[in-house]
Amino acid sequence: MRKSRYFLVMLCSILLTPVTSIAASNTDSAKINLGRILYFDSNLSMNRNQSCASCHAPPGFVDPANTSDPVNSVVSLGSFPELNGGRNSPSAGYAAFTPVFNWDAVNNRYAGGQFWDGRADTLTDQAKGPFLNPVEMAMPDARAVLDRLIDGENINQTRYVHLFDRVYGIDLNNTTQLNNPAYVDTLYTMLADAIAEFEKSTTFTKFTSKYDHWLAGSTELSPTEQLGMQLFNGKAMCSSCHVSTVLSAADGSVIPPVFSDYSYANIGIPKSLNPLIADLPVDYGLGGRDDIAAIDPDGLQLGKFKVMSLRNIEITAPYGHNGYFATLEEMVNFLNTRDVANWYPPEVAQNLNTEQTGNLGLSAKEEAALVDFLKTLTDGYR
Repeated sequence: MRKSRYFLVMLCSILLTPVTSIAASNTDSAKINLGRILYFDSNLSMNRNQSCASCHAPPGFVDPANTSDPVNSVVSLGSFPELNGGRNSPSAGYAAFTPVFNWDAVNNRYAGGQFWDGRADTLTDQAKGPFLNPVEMAMPDARAVLDRLIDGENINQTRYVHLFDRVYGIDLNNTTQLNNPAYVDTLYTMLADAIAEFEKSTTFTKFTSKYDHWLAGSTELSPTEQLGMQLFNGKAMCSSCHVSTVLSAADGSVIPPVFSDYSYANIGIPKSLNPLIADLPVDYGLGGRDDIAAIDPDGLQLGKFKVMSLRNIEITAPYGHNGYFATLEEMVNFLNTRDVANWYPPEVAQNLNTEQTGNLGLSAKEEAALVDFLKTLTDGYR
């Protein structure tokens, strides 16, 4: 099928201009390079064995241990391998498009923020968390993280000294100010800022999937993939939350869909029976945050988790905030049949989304077609 001139113009936009205003900041290559080194540096964890990439590795930017064994490995192990988090590591891919956590008065709901519960407003805020989390990188405080930058055992020491001076005008060799808490906080924020800048780069936002090529008019979807797309935007109601609308950036460039409205929903995932997290208390998601609970006496946010982007969904198993589903096929079948099949009850029964999930009436053929379409969102086509 011949694509319209509109899509050909879109192709030119995608190939010849930055895809987003976010990508425009990529001109600061030194900061991106600094962020890249920090992102992959395992020296910044207590036992020098854990980096940001340990739980968010390319190409899907999730934990490779989870994707290689999604039945048994549903959450990430920390710097102390006997410890683990309570939630499945979400993909860091396309996270730069997530707005800051906010109350959407138009739609009467919360949206945005990083992590499954949106507790970090920005990528910079998010990047500060894992270093100090006792079940992740387990560093005791920000000062300890900064000390590792210039530790003689860190092979990146020389590059850190050079890049912090170039990017922020900071002399890391001048350690006298590290006794000043305000200086430590500032420098730690710079570290997180550099990581966030790397996460805004095209390394994480490639837009090179088959769907993007189809959108640009340079390839065709198979009949099954086309059926899946029709179901996605119609009968299956996926696009009501995983928005598939093409947008325009402030600079006039095209933003292909990221497939999320970044709202929060309780889709009724059962409590995990996996030994790693089965004994943990009920996870109330957004409603479990102290600040949200304080202003939500009726518990309207209990059980809700952020609607994640579907980009690269094929290669980011397991699925759900607790990794309950090992395959994409299982996840789709659950959303289709939750209310009419023999599933375990939801971990949180309140606020269950019954409008777009639970009894979609998809046939087995339609479920398979939907999965085939979702696989067209995997970057690296051609």
